[in-house]
Amino acid sequence: MTAAPEPDRHGWHKKIRSVPDFPKPGIDFKDITPLLGDGVVLAEVIEAISVPYRGLVDKVCGIEARGFILAAPVACSLQAGFVPIRKHGKLPYKSEAASYELEYSEAILEIHSDAVGAGERVLIVDDVLATGGTARAAADLVRRLGGNVVAVVCLIELEFLKGRSKLEGIELATHIRY
Repeated sequence: MTAAPEPDRHGWHKKIRSVPDFPKPGIDFKDITPLLGDGVVLAEVIEAISVPYRGLVDKVCGIEARGFILAAPVACSLQAGFVPIRKHGKLPYKSEAASYELEYSEAILEIHSDAVGAGERVLIVDDVLATGGTARAAADLVRRLGGNVVAVVCLIELEFLKGRSKLEGIELATHIRY
């Protein structure tokens, strides 16, 4: 099930910096580094992401690169294992790969072949849901390894890109929407 995003009732959007024309002209990049630099807000974000999934997940997958920053502390909060889902060619061991499209390019994600066991319950965490391709590829990789995707959680959702449409049948939670 895909839940509708809630408005930013915490005011966290004030800690998100918009960077026009990055990484290429026409893209309005949402920079989370000011939010990450505020320890109180960062703790609130980690808690908000974690609370709904306490006792429900075995692993937390973080999508490279900013997803790692959020997913690792969420995994600690949930006492779950952390699994990096990385860009092509970055993992040192045997891996599975999935290609996907971004709003401005194409890419490949990889996960270690032994990172998720059959039946393990997995939460996927990333910073931004844009076109949905990255999150969909991550979910496909987890499922290919036999894992059960409990949900995808993203700090930010760019609603105008309609990324949630690629995640039908997967629970989706977002905390700030543009």
